This record gives sequence, C-alpha cells and structure tokens, in this order.
Amino acid sequence: MEFSQELIHGRLIKRYKRFLADIELDSGEQVTAHCTNSGSMKTCLEEGAEVYLTPVNDPKRKTKFTWEMIKINDRWVGINTNHPNLLAYDAILNYDVPALAGYDEVKREVKFQDSRFDVMAKNEKETCFVEVKNVTMKEGEFALFPDAKTERGRKHLETLMRVKQEGMRAVMFYVVQRMDVAKAGPATLIDPDYSNTLRKAMNSGVEVIAMQAEVAPKDIRLIKEIPFEWPGAD
Repeated sequence: MEFSQELIHGRLIKRYKRFLADIELDSGEQVTAHCTNSGSMKTCLEEGAEVYLTPVNDPKRKTKFTWEMIKINDRWVGINTNHPNLLAYDAILNYDVPALAGYDEVKREVKFQDSRFDVMAKNEKETCFVEVKNVTMKEGEFALFPDAKTERGRKHLETLMRVKQEGMRAVMFYVVQRMDVAKAGPATLIDPDYSNTLRKAMNSGVEVIAMQAEVAPKDIRLIKEIPFEWPGAD
C-alpha cells in the first residue's frame, strides 16, 4: 500500500482524548492530528518521537492531518487502524497469503447475520470470512492484541465461531504494524475474556493468521507471516 501523497514529518507533543494528538512540525508550527487508534497505544507512544502525518483537505474535518506512524527504537510503527483492512484485502486478492490463496472473489465489508466482516473470499468450493485486527503493542519478542479491553473484539470472535458452525471457513487475521517482534499472541493480562474467547474459537476451528507489516513513509507492505502463540506457553 503506497501513500498517495507525501507525508508531513514532525514530533509528537502528546496524544489525548483518544482521537487527538498534538504534533510539532519541522517548521515549528503546532498542529492537531486525528488519531484513528482508539486503544491505549501501549508501547508505541513516546513524547518527542518522530511521526508522520497525512494532510487532509476536507472542509468537513476539524483536524487537517491524520497520524500515520511513530518512530520507536529507530523503527517505524504504524498506528493508523484504517490500513490493516486494506492490506489484508490486497494480500488475499493477490494471493500473497499462502493460507488464503485460491479465492477468485474477494470483497470488503460483507455482512453475515448481525455482523459485518472485513473481508469475504469465495471460490467454487467454499466461502471464507476474515476479521482483521491491527496490532502494535510489543512485549519482548511478542506483538500482543489487544492493548485495551475490547468487548467488540470478543464479539467478533463469537461471530467467527458462528461462521464455522454454518460450515464456512472463519479466519482471524492480525496485522502487526511493526518489525521489531518475532511472534504474535493474545494480551491475556490486559483482556483475559478476549484471550479465553480466542482459545475457544481456535478450538472450534477458527483459524488465526498473523502477518508482519513493514511501515515506511512511502508505503506499508505485508512482509511475512509470523507464529501466533500464547506468551509463556513453553
């Protein structure tokens, strides 16, 4: 996924009210950017760190910038939660995810019962529903999800189980927007209910895929699949 325009460089002053961040641009101007990430952003917030913003020319928007990424430990971490859905969709469409290759019809935002999934993929043999989550929290070698309690995320897992019960394929797809980890897993200490529901979902046949994305000011690319494990399971 390439950015359609040149990003604006600055440094983080502070993030507040979940959806706002004050940024000092290289020119010295201070601006307020929209933060799409509603989570705690634990381990990817550092005041004074380099950031990149997308300028937004929309008279209806109160903020004229969208926060895209932050540099933590000399590596870019993607914090825009709108991108993982598109990254996953493009990867499935282009057969870049081995476990999800072979579908000739791929659509975004498809309704199932009372829910809407990020991606639906079909071929003559099967239908597959995919829910996508953005992962940025780091603990040791693990990227963990979620970084705050998520009732919505738990309900998505329950719906994936219903998909499986209907005889279709169900996939939980984690997009890890940082390259300084080796594995992905659930943040059990932050949200044990989500972790327990995820284990139940996997035991019922819901598949889990975690892919790592390399984030840069020019583009964001899915690089490779990484193992999904329970931390401390060894």
